[in-house]
Amino acid sequence: MNNIVILTGAGISAESGIKTFRDSDGLWENYRIEDVATPEAWERNPRLVQQFYNERRKSVLEAQPNEAHKALVKLQDRYNVQIITQNIDDLHERAGSKNVLHLHGIITRSQSDIDSAITYPIEGWELSFNDLCVYGKPLRPHVVWFGEAVPNMDPAIRLCKKADILIVIGTSLQVYPAAGLTQYTPNHALKYIVDLNIPYIAGGNQIKKIEQPATTGVPMLVDELLKRSV
Repeated sequence: MNNIVILTGAGISAESGIKTFRDSDGLWENYRIEDVATPEAWERNPRLVQQFYNERRKSVLEAQPNEAHKALVKLQDRYNVQIITQNIDDLHERAGSKNVLHLHGIITRSQSDIDSAITYPIEGWELSFNDLCVYGKPLRPHVVWFGEAVPNMDPAIRLCKKADILIVIGTSLQVYPAAGLTQYTPNHALKYIVDLNIPYIAGGNQIKKIEQPATTGVPMLVDELLKRSV
């Protein structure tokens, strides 16, 4: 059974109504990234950061998986599927995908500010300053902020090295180190990219480009791959 590795970015979640920080005005929900998504912001104004992520979490919980998320689930019956996502929402899991690696954390969990490996599920959408980790410190969102290390990069690289098929969906491939993952796939791997705006990718001549929104392009690709596996 072939290994499929799927790298997803903000474009797939945007079609479920989740806004991204790469909107045209450079703001994320009217906030500067530097004010809400960095360790320095947390030190300066933790209440603002907590409020911001509470609002984002509420939006995530109100959103629903779209046709792209649902289509990817169908591949699990015929392939070994691993999703590596840059998104902090849980839409892949709610759609039914079993193997999801979150590069940048997941907003439905909190973490200790002392040890990022200590995480907790969040009930509902609101995390308060009365919620403490085992060290007695307020919990922060389980999200990798700008300027922080990406602990799941090494596992993601190992997965990419074993890929027989790589599918890139809804990502500009501009955010590093995640954008570099495509370079670790074997030369023999089939490569597909689904996006309305196809980004540059090394070896582009050997990549099948599907210039469609995720909700249209992903179901088309999934149907093709399922027919191939019969």
